[in-house]
Amino acid sequence: MIKLIEKIEGEAKLNFSFKDEKIDFVTIEFMSTRNIENILKGKHALDALVINPRVCGICGHAHLIATVQALEDCYEDLKISNKAKIIRELTLNFELIQNHFKWFYLTLLPLFGHKQQVLKATYPSQLMAKAIALFGGQYPHTSYTIVGGVVCEPTEMDIIKLNHYIDETIRFFENNLVKTDSNSFLLSDKIDKFLEYEGDLITILQQIKEDDMLALGKSYDRFISFGENSYFKKAKSIKTKVNDSVSIEYVKESDIPSSFAKSVTFKENYYEVGPLARAMINKAALVKDSHRKYGDSIFSRILARVCETSQLLAHSKKLLERLDLSEPSYINPNVDISKINGSGTSAVEAARGSLIHKVELQNGIIQNYEIITPTQWNLSGGTKKKQGVSQKAMIGLSDTKTAELVFKTFDVCSVCTTH
Repeated sequence: MIKLIEKIEGEAKLNFSFKDEKIDFVTIEFMSTRNIENILKGKHALDALVINPRVCGICGHAHLIATVQALEDCYEDLKISNKAKIIRELTLNFELIQNHFKWFYLTLLPLFGHKQQVLKATYPSQLMAKAIALFGGQYPHTSYTIVGGVVCEPTEMDIIKLNHYIDETIRFFENNLVKTDSNSFLLSDKIDKFLEYEGDLITILQQIKEDDMLALGKSYDRFISFGENSYFKKAKSIKTKVNDSVSIEYVKESDIPSSFAKSVTFKENYYEVGPLARAMINKAALVKDSHRKYGDSIFSRILARVCETSQLLAHSKKLLERLDLSEPSYINPNVDISKINGSGTSAVEAARGSLIHKVELQNGIIQNYEIITPTQWNLSGGTKKKQGVSQKAMIGLSDTKTAELVFKTFDVCSVCTTH
């Protein structure tokens, strides 16, 4: 049975195989590509700062940050001010927050029959787009981050506006997702107590319990994260054991004959990336308690993404307090990029998980460019003997509608995946 999955970023085709009225295998197919990796070859290095944000209309900023960090990694000695680092991290946070709201209201809630709620995503998404535009000049597809820093010079008035946007978004979260103050929510550490609250998130989680769906969506229970900043950590987690010895050198891509996407493994094993992975690595108390009870299920996956929204809002407030406007936004590199021969690698945490960029330069010209996206991790097409993360999560289900729900809890993006 073939099912076309829409209402995601792009579209995907799931080919279901049934045995004894249960799904025994799923082939995941992404049907088109824009060949951006090939388009980049032969281009000037700085052209990537304009091209790569257009890989995706939702996580284009993550691609911009990954691009500039990969180019900066080609230098032997390059300095970035704390001001530029904080601004980059803030705008990345805002993009993640915006995506999480859109995913929850536009993708997830309609699957549970709450179609009347979809317009709620508009207000917080607009606030976060305005927040990014204060630094980036526009959103999406901004190119304000360059090798050596950023090109914006925010003022005290900009910071006042930014605080207002964040506070308004926090207020929306408190009035809608979980009807309590953020501090109480962030301190929650017991899932049973947490479910006594009210709000859109609680409604969905209670519906999962009432409809006996707590076991849905379990996969390998292996998590990994490669992006690192003042909030996210680079590590892997197997159940409750966290190990920080992860290296991009051990990431391997392989082609899937039926799809334009690639299959991605770490040391030959499939790992889940994204908010649940990051929560397990950061040892987020509420998510860990949910995981102890319900494992890597759709329940824990949904909870983790919404929890991360509130956590990033709170962390962004702290980052703003550390922002020193007197520091330089940009420090001129000591070598012109047109003289650079070398390679660079970067990893950032995009909304859906770890995003990796690799570049090779010769006299500042791109010889090769490689992009590994979060959806390639979560939706890798394995074999019957060794399934990918989302494949394993769907096997054993009795119907394609439930499988689509499980599939979409990974927040699918076929546009990024078929770059």
